[in-house]
Amino acid sequence: MTSQTDLQTPTVPAPRTRTRAQALAPLLTRFSARAASSRGRAVLLSLLCFGVCFAIGIQQWTSAQLGGFDLGIFDQGVRGYAHFGLPLSTVKSVHHEFPPGFSILGDHFSPILALLAPLYWIWNDPRALLLGQALLFAAGVPLIRRITAIAFEAAPDRDRRRAMDLAGLAYGLGWPLLVASRVGFHEVGFAVPLTLLMLERGMSRRYGLVAVAALLLCCTKEDLGLLVGAYGLVLVLRCRKAADRRGLRIGAGLLVFGPLASLVTIQWLLPALGGQPGYYWNYQELGANAGDAVNHVLHNPWLLVEGAFSAPLKPLLVLWLFGTLLLLPLRSLTVLCLVPLLTERILSTNPNHWSIARHYDSFLWPILLTASIEVLGRMYAVERRRKLARRLGLGTVAVTVAVAVPLGLASLAVPAYWKAAPSEAALLRASKLIPDGATVEADNQVVPRLTARTHVVLVDQTPRGMDYVLIRSNARAFPFATDKEQADRIQLLLANGYQQIWAEDGAVLLHRVGHPPIPGQQLPGPGSTPVQDVVPSDVGHNLFLG
Repeated sequence: MTSQTDLQTPTVPAPRTRTRAQALAPLLTRFSARAASSRGRAVLLSLLCFGVCFAIGIQQWTSAQLGGFDLGIFDQGVRGYAHFGLPLSTVKSVHHEFPPGFSILGDHFSPILALLAPLYWIWNDPRALLLGQALLFAAGVPLIRRITAIAFEAAPDRDRRRAMDLAGLAYGLGWPLLVASRVGFHEVGFAVPLTLLMLERGMSRRYGLVAVAALLLCCTKEDLGLLVGAYGLVLVLRCRKAADRRGLRIGAGLLVFGPLASLVTIQWLLPALGGQPGYYWNYQELGANAGDAVNHVLHNPWLLVEGAFSAPLKPLLVLWLFGTLLLLPLRSLTVLCLVPLLTERILSTNPNHWSIARHYDSFLWPILLTASIEVLGRMYAVERRRKLARRLGLGTVAVTVAVAVPLGLASLAVPAYWKAAPSEAALLRASKLIPDGATVEADNQVVPRLTARTHVVLVDQTPRGMDYVLIRSNARAFPFATDKEQADRIQLLLANGYQQIWAEDGAVLLHRVGHPPIPGQQLPGPGSTPVQDVVPSDVGHNLFLG
């Protein structure tokens, strides 16, 4: 008889299944290790970008180089959001004679700034904006790495990872971000990562997020709708060639929506929010207003050429922007996104727009770098041009980092740049003598130190009759044309109810002890007509100075 044990079929392991698992395990391990390593490098590069940008901002703060224009304005505005109110700024409205209750939404349409309000619940200080901007800039690192990964999709893993790291380094230490950090906080903090997100999602064909990023850009600044429209044109041209119908529809939508959003915002929304129609019209060489300019250009297109070359800095700016990237962006369709924003600056009659010493180039940086990466990726895909692509890529990174050294990096290592000059240091000491809740007219460089605890406005050519006036007597300060104007103001106030309570290194603190009428005293009323500052004659002669 056969036993029950003999009838049982022995269990035989499935060698093929186990062999496959064993074969896949090392591959999965290596893949996970590479992914973890890639994420680690992305984190390190993001931290580098954040650390450098935040350090430059804090350095400018400690040396009293960040003034009421513009850090104090944004601080008052975002603090208004943090208290669930409108973004009101007395620094902006009183100096430029806007009516009482003027919201900075009527100056530049940037409702996205409300997203920074939670920072003030944690740290009620203007430096919270410097922190937020550095974080926003750092958020662009993984996006530029992803753009590079897509552009170098045909490259071997090792070369693709190297390209991603170099792109992250070039972006994070790019001179436009360092310069923007040096001049304080602006809406560009949101514009940079949102532009990268729009470009990256477009390359990935994730068009839903392209539309979201485009909408948020239109809520970042009123003219960014023109950038959105230009990118719509890029999508139309690319998707038509690739027979991508959904991309074609999204591109056509952005091409219409972007310029329309800018038109509606500038023509109707800003005036409805208290803005002055035509307040930022800086194209007098073309016409008195937009309609007049279009009519003149249609009849005489040569006006555009004359406007573009009306000052030496204008062509130098273009050469600098493209030359520092070895002219690579010019070979990518993405460069079309630059046209509206760069044209705004080149045709402007305001010399502040022609220099690289301000934050304007940061709006262009994501586009310039993305276009360069696309060109290098295409070159690398052709084997006979691979060596050239490597050299150009390394050259671009080298130039970018080399330029960044004198434009921000080097100063971090110099102790003297972390200290305020004697006149600014005196202003800081004097500001501590002003009691909380007081009304103050203050020098531009000390305004951000007072926005959190006083009712402060900028001391300017018009007396405002505040309790305290903190002014310099021996060095010209914005917005005065000469230091003599400041000295005359001190004498005027001393003769009309003010008393000097502190003076040191040219900084003078006055306290109002009487209330006789001050000649020329004025505060904006309901019928006030907004005015603009006169640009000093020494602005616009140097590409590297603001």
